[in-house]
Amino acid sequence: MTKFRRVKLKTGVTLNVALAGPADAPPVILLHGFPESHRTWREIAPRLKDRFRLIMPDQRGYAGSDRPQEVGDYKTDLLVNDIFALAGGLGVERFSLVGHDWGGAVAWAAARRDDPRVERLAIVNSPHPIIFQMSLIEDGDQRAASQYINAFKAPGFETLVEAKGFDWLFEKTFSGHVDLDSIPEAEKQQYIAEWSQPGALTAMLNWYRASPVMVPPGVTVPLPDALLRVAGRIRIPTLVVWGMRDKALLPVQLDGLEQVVEDLAIVRIPDAGHFAPWEAPGPVARALGDFLTDRG
Repeated sequence: MTKFRRVKLKTGVTLNVALAGPADAPPVILLHGFPESHRTWREIAPRLKDRFRLIMPDQRGYAGSDRPQEVGDYKTDLLVNDIFALAGGLGVERFSLVGHDWGGAVAWAAARRDDPRVERLAIVNSPHPIIFQMSLIEDGDQRAASQYINAFKAPGFETLVEAKGFDWLFEKTFSGHVDLDSIPEAEKQQYIAEWSQPGALTAMLNWYRASPVMVPPGVTVPLPDALLRVAGRIRIPTLVVWGMRDKALLPVQLDGLEQVVEDLAIVRIPDAGHFAPWEAPGPVARALGDFLTDRG
């Protein structure tokens, strides 16, 4: 049974947190991305809750959590600080970290801190930040697929949504990735209810606006592989699960991961796309469960 708790963090925000699984089981913090909430894991949690203590926050700016309105409130360091503060607020000393989409960006950044509290890292369709930035410069297909980021960063995107409506945003967000008929009407209305809360859309978009990632408009330029060494190496065991039909984050994001991760496993899911946690929950949950259970 999933329970909910509002946790006031030392970072100054209060998060709405979904909790499942035994309190004495190994803790796992699962981080959703845009434009979702803890519900990203709605099909994963039932498959893992017997073995793990699942901690699934709405990250700052989303759903039932606080929604600061300044762009600076969404800098990566602050988002990572939220996760460690959440663990502390729940009395969790060491934990595994799972992230999808923007949640994966936070998870990558947390792992790069080399903090001993993070024991294992699992990523679902979320690029390593250095590999992503390099691909936006080197790979024309990825650059084209990522132009939406510039749209989200632009001032006034909220005005466009206000004019066209949240049904339009729902269609634009998901139609390029999944069959809209596969999303139950109740799920659609849950998304729209969360997005239409006061200040919610601006808060969600501020994740993009605060990001240092740059999506250039044009020319492909080859970069030296030596740039990957600037990233440092992640030393904890790391699993990357990738829905290979992802049209926003192309499989090129898997290239070079072995140079930035010491202990790496990759699981490719051929019949899933960007929203793999609920498109293909069985394969994703199996991969996560096996990886998080392996304590060797």
